[in-house]
Amino acid sequence: MKEKNTRHKKWKKRVIRLSLFIAIFSVVVIVFISPFTKYLIEKNDLKYLGREITMDWVYVNPFTGYIHFDDFKIYENKSDSVFFSADGITVNFAMLKLFTKTYEISSFAINNSKAKILKTKNKFNFSDILLKFSNQDTTENNKEPVRFNLLNVTLSNSELFYEELNSPIDYSFLRINFSSDGKYWNDDSVNGKLSLISGLGSGFLKANFLINTKSSDYTFEAVVQKFNLNIVKQYLVDLVGYGSLSGKLNANLKANGNLNSKQKVNGKGSVEINDFHFGKDSLNDFVSYEKLAVSFKQIAPAKKIFNIDTVKLVRPVFKYEKYDYLDNIQTMFGQNGSKIKAVENNPDEFNLIIIASNYIQTIFKNFFKSDYKINNLAIINANFTFNDFSLNEKFSASLYPLTIKADSVDVKKNLVNVYLNSGIKPYGLVSATLSIDPKTSKHFNLNYELRKIPVPLFNPYLVTYTSFPLNRGKIELVGNWQVRNDMIQSQNHLIIIDPRISERIRKKGARWLPLRFIMFFVRERGNVIDYEIPITGSLKNPNFNFKDAIIDAIKNIFIKPATTPYRFEVKNTEIKVEKSLSIAWQMRQTILNKEQKKFLKKISNFLHDNPKARITVHPTTFMEKEKEHILFYEAKKKYYLAWKKINQNLFTKNDSLAIEKMSSKDAAFIKFLDRKVNVHLVFTVQEKCNRLLGKSLVNREYGKMLALRNKVFMDFFEKEKTLKQVKMTSHKNEIPFKGFSYFEVNYVNDFPEYLTEANQDLNELNNRAPRAKYKKFRDREL
Repeated sequence: MKEKNTRHKKWKKRVIRLSLFIAIFSVVVIVFISPFTKYLIEKNDLKYLGREITMDWVYVNPFTGYIHFDDFKIYENKSDSVFFSADGITVNFAMLKLFTKTYEISSFAINNSKAKILKTKNKFNFSDILLKFSNQDTTENNKEPVRFNLLNVTLSNSELFYEELNSPIDYSFLRINFSSDGKYWNDDSVNGKLSLISGLGSGFLKANFLINTKSSDYTFEAVVQKFNLNIVKQYLVDLVGYGSLSGKLNANLKANGNLNSKQKVNGKGSVEINDFHFGKDSLNDFVSYEKLAVSFKQIAPAKKIFNIDTVKLVRPVFKYEKYDYLDNIQTMFGQNGSKIKAVENNPDEFNLIIIASNYIQTIFKNFFKSDYKINNLAIINANFTFNDFSLNEKFSASLYPLTIKADSVDVKKNLVNVYLNSGIKPYGLVSATLSIDPKTSKHFNLNYELRKIPVPLFNPYLVTYTSFPLNRGKIELVGNWQVRNDMIQSQNHLIIIDPRISERIRKKGARWLPLRFIMFFVRERGNVIDYEIPITGSLKNPNFNFKDAIIDAIKNIFIKPATTPYRFEVKNTEIKVEKSLSIAWQMRQTILNKEQKKFLKKISNFLHDNPKARITVHPTTFMEKEKEHILFYEAKKKYYLAWKKINQNLFTKNDSLAIEKMSSKDAAFIKFLDRKVNVHLVFTVQEKCNRLLGKSLVNREYGKMLALRNKVFMDFFEKEKTLKQVKMTSHKNEIPFKGFSYFEVNYVNDFPEYLTEANQDLNELNNRAPRAKYKKFRDREL
């Protein structure tokens, strides 16, 4: 028994000694192998990777397969700048799997890492690493393929920075968190979860995905919240050299598909873009909107299914501007999109905007040939503006507030109804109803109306192409179209009420047409232009039938001469009423003309004869147009003084008249502006003149003009000793219906008998043929 206990104690001591030896050996191995591993990596980094690698310390446990690198850094090629860094990298090898000829990393984790990707032309700052590994011998042999498993991959609280050195593209992603179950050597599926925030502005993304590496099939779910689209702006600048783009993206998407076929996507969800702005710069938008919301139940292009629940665009603004050369869109993207084509045709150029637009086009290219449905379609409170700077003076008009709504748009329906209603700024209304076959655009009905549009709105065109503005007139246009198999049957009724030609404006470069002579033929006895203009033929080659216009012109040759006294009676009565109620000012006019003095004398005589009578004068100024004329005059004056080499003190009335007649499009004047301004991205004469003079000068001259108008008007009554009976209110800035600034005269207490009689005469004329037919148009409120 004693002997047995002795043997037991000996074996126990041996086990303890062996355990102690193994423990000490393990500690020694770990203690020495860890720094040795650090030494080997840092010594051979250039040999195997071509980059310098540093770390604070390494822990290696060869028995458990655990490895940890602390403060790990990889530097740029031949540089002391850091390419990649991580607070910690942890790898767990499954050591027992080595006996089954399987290499398995049971877990791989990177914590608090930072990576910076740089691109120069078509090369990245890691291209040398890829090249080094690709040059390794990969000759196939008959050995059994390596079994490699990479499991439980995590990336925590990391950052990624991306910059293209040949362009202004620079963005980043922060707080990147990624996890994946990994991949077994005999399994084709890889899954993952990703979350990150945008380092440029704001935004959060969260996504789950599953990819089959063999078939390239995938499924994913993604949620995006308030993601700042400034990232896209950089690709816009890279594409066209300038521009501004911003917005916030929200999305909730679920989809499956195949990476090798865009058409095989099958998804549902919603996309919303808020506070979107795109334009020349942050202060000049071409396109903007408050919200674009799209939700869809299923989009499957390969199955020809587009089941969309809602498409809603809220408060969109679209600005189209025409310049002397090209327009705002072509100026940005090149003539006929040449800049876009240049980037598309460059295989080394990556542009996110082009990639995204091409992807969307691919998805929706067969939309109208598919089984499509949109339950709700609406454009709400839109503002579509057209500015034409190619004329001698700016033309501007807007559709606002524009609303477009549609019934359920379903390809299975025979007809879909679309309703449009809008104001026209500065004046007018437009409405339309479109009933269209959703299966083809060659079959539709269209009814439209344009009401209360002032003819003087088009004075920039009339002055440029005829030299004659109009100071009165109202346009009404009503149409009804029926299109069947691309063939048109339509009636279009045009009425222009009381068009009246003003004095000719003589400017060099302005074309001349005998507009008064033309009006004799086109204007009817009731001082209207009233034509039915049928349009027939095909949509590609429509025929305009001017038979009604030609017949009316022939009638006017024989009828109008006999009615000349009647027409003069009407015109004189209208003028008597108008000029007793308002005084119109030509652009930059500050001196009363002979006719204005005559009518003011008539008003003053009435006040003198009626001491209790009073008038209140309400000045209304077309500020935008007046300032534009001041701007042109002062800029041309500066050019004229430099050209003639004369001093301001020697400036004469004849010089002023010469400047007035000079066109704002004068070639020598434009060259002068280009030399003086020489600012990139200035496309209009107006903007160049503003840069030359500064807004303060124009505002100062504008203020002087208003003060002078007030003075000459009030001085007239002061000389007539009736000033106490005249009260003038402050100036109101708006776009006048008649296209010119004016002083409106309101009579208090007493009303002039001659004006009462003139109104009665005009009403009587309006109630008699041929004017009675158009009384409802004249009476229609603005």
